Amino acid sequence: MKISEELKGVQTIGISGHIRPDGDCVGSCMALYMYLKKEFPKAVVEVFLEQPPEAFGCIKDIEEIHTDFKTKVEKFDVFIALDTVKERMGEAEEFFDNAVKTINIDHHISNKGCGSVNYIDANASSTSELVYKVLDEEKIDAEIAKSIYIGIIHDTGVFNYSNTTPDALMIAAKLISFKFDFSEIIEKTFYEKSYVQTLLLGRALLESIVFMDGKCIVSVIHQKTLDFYHADSKDLEGIVSQLNHTKDAECTIFMYQTGVMEYKVSLRSKGLVNVAEIAVFFGGGGHVRAAGCTMNGTFHDVVNNLSLHIEKQLQNNVK
Repeated sequence: MKISEELKGVQTIGISGHIRPDGDCVGSCMALYMYLKKEFPKAVVEVFLEQPPEAFGCIKDIEEIHTDFKTKVEKFDVFIALDTVKERMGEAEEFFDNAVKTINIDHHISNKGCGSVNYIDANASSTSELVYKVLDEEKIDAEIAKSIYIGIIHDTGVFNYSNTTPDALMIAAKLISFKFDFSEIIEKTFYEKSYVQTLLLGRALLESIVFMDGKCIVSVIHQKTLDFYHADSKDLEGIVSQLNHTKDAECTIFMYQTGVMEYKVSLRSKGLVNVAEIAVFFGGGGHVRAAGCTMNGTFHDVVNNLSLHIEKQLQNNVK
């Protein structure tokens, strides 16, 4: 796919990603937004996302995001869903459903394609990598490159996760040739935490539990804890990855409360467990080693339901 060919003659273009946008979602959406503003100067281009974490304030035009999902456009000629299926777009799903043409670009293995035109590649490191591939390289500038780079480093864990591919590394090499301060971007957007975020990480680690003979680790942050620290879900970034570093733990569960008897669940695996398969069973999705879903019940209900699937996979995939 070349995005410019798909958008020939259009007057209104909408872009959105998933709820609770992460680095790949924000990076891919903003990179495409900046590119299309340059490529189609006469067209109306709008991007819709929930409020991104403050760390991504370094991305150019981040303030142009419609976080209130208000627009004067009655019906978009084209609406583009990035890094998600339409059911996880929140309020933007209505724009997608009403658009004349829809495009879906994603790298999640659980996504079968929800647009009239789809570019789904589960072998890609990130949706940001796919956005890079649909653009004309000669028209990428430093700000677009920086936004794509942010997306790639966040979904690859700064090239540490198993989804890091030769393609991702070669693209990253081309991106840093634009001379932006990539080391500062890594520090500011990936590693740096506020004091409250550090406290929440400490709580999650201190109160974690190992079970299945140490093969699984779980931790939870309840709403009362978030309220105590005047925090929200954006302050929980990186906790599941830190838990996943636990020696001998093959599968990691981190969850936080989103409502009465409702939890957002993040799953990580070191290879023996296909967490995407488990997440899809419970209405979510993701990758083989990183996935998520929303589940109802008490904390113990959720853990017990997940454990049945995790234990079965561990038994079938013993080293």
